[in-house]
Amino acid sequence: MAKKLYVGGLSYDTSDATLKEAFAQAGTVESATIIMDKMSGRSKGFGFVEMSSDAEAGKAIEMLNGKELDGRTITVNEARPMEPRAPRGGGGFDRGSRGGFGGGRRDRF
Repeated sequence: MAKKLYVGGLSYDTSDATLKEAFAQAGTVESATIIMDKMSGRSKGFGFVEMSSDAEAGKAIEMLNGKELDGRTITVNEARPMEPRAPRGGGGFDRGSRGGFGGGRRDRF
C-alpha cells in the first residue's frame, strides 16, 4: 500500500519532477506534488510524495529529512490526514454599521 509523505521547507524553484527525482533514490515514487498558491500560482513551499510501500517511505524519511534540496533544508515526515476546519467568516459589509459619514465642518459656506 502506498504511503504519503509531507515534504516541507521546499524552495520556490523546486518542481514536481525535481521532487520525484530526489525521492526516487529511496524507492518507487507513485506521485510527487508541490502545493501551489491559487492566487499567485507560486509554490507554497511544501508538497506531498507518495511512495509505493511503507518500507520505502521509511527509507525516504531516513535519507532525506534534514537534507538539502535546491539550496533549502527540507523536512520529511509521514503525512497526517487533513483536519476539518471551521468555516471562515464571510467578508462583506456589516449591515448594522452607519458608516463614516457626517460631522462635516459648518464654517465653510
